[in-house]
Amino acid sequence: MEPNTTLAWCAFLAVSSLVILGFLVLGGRKTRVDSRLEELSGRGNSLEPDAVAQVARSTLPRLGQALMPKDPTERTRLQTRLTHAGLYSRQGMAVFLGVKMLLILGPGILGLAAGVLGLVSLQVGLITGCFVGIGGLLGPSFWLDWRKSARQTSFRRSLPDALDVLVICLEGGLSLAGALRRVAGELRSAHPLLAGELNIVQREVQLGRSEGEAMRQFADRTDLEEMRGLAAVISQAERFGAGLVKALRVHAETLRTKRIQYAEEMAQKAATKMLFPTVFCILPAIFIVILGPAVIQILEVFESINF
Repeated sequence: MEPNTTLAWCAFLAVSSLVILGFLVLGGRKTRVDSRLEELSGRGNSLEPDAVAQVARSTLPRLGQALMPKDPTERTRLQTRLTHAGLYSRQGMAVFLGVKMLLILGPGILGLAAGVLGLVSLQVGLITGCFVGIGGLLGPSFWLDWRKSARQTSFRRSLPDALDVLVICLEGGLSLAGALRRVAGELRSAHPLLAGELNIVQREVQLGRSEGEAMRQFADRTDLEEMRGLAAVISQAERFGAGLVKALRVHAETLRTKRIQYAEEMAQKAATKMLFPTVFCILPAIFIVILGPAVIQILEVFESINF
């Protein structure tokens, strides 16, 4: 067999193996529809706390004390970011900082251990551990921003539906507190995140806060402009005695229009986002398939010529 033929077969087998490996890795991942169906069926939250979780819950807050901000302003800012990300636990800040400390020190310790055991050279282990530790220093902050963005997207999608149900309940004669309770119950399966927040609003109302103040606290927890507008509508209706049903219906139409505009914006961005994988992944493969035989023939011609 000629060397060029052997090289072509090796390249073909290598690329085919990578493609099959990619399909095997990505094929086992759950799609968004599968995850959503598991959440609706109740199978997605079947994990029970084990010994590892208990140890982590008791150890991580101690590790996080070393990174706890001393300045009250910085501590309040971090607590606000955690609240926007949906981390309402009393020990949420300590656990978050403990995970961050573990991600910073863990790679360095593992790299040092790998160097001492002779798996890699000590210098390579320490350098790799330091670089991964830098990623552990920056990664949790990016994760908080991603979680906040995901929560806000979920609220933007579910809020118009919740306002429609709220308007129907108010037109049926329920009070605003009773309507919020009914909406939280009706949307528990379709929009569990919003239903949980509405339960918090309902409990705050039961503890003595007004509906407008409770909704304003909801807006502060989510840092969402649509929720601030809804809280302002409810507060003005309470203050001036205006009709709440008509105002909520108009606000729901506005939010639905914004949701449609956001979907259209994402659809317009899809063409631009597809440009990069097309240029870097698809076009090189096409060039190899089209120009590969021609390059091989040109090399053979140059080899046959005696200069």
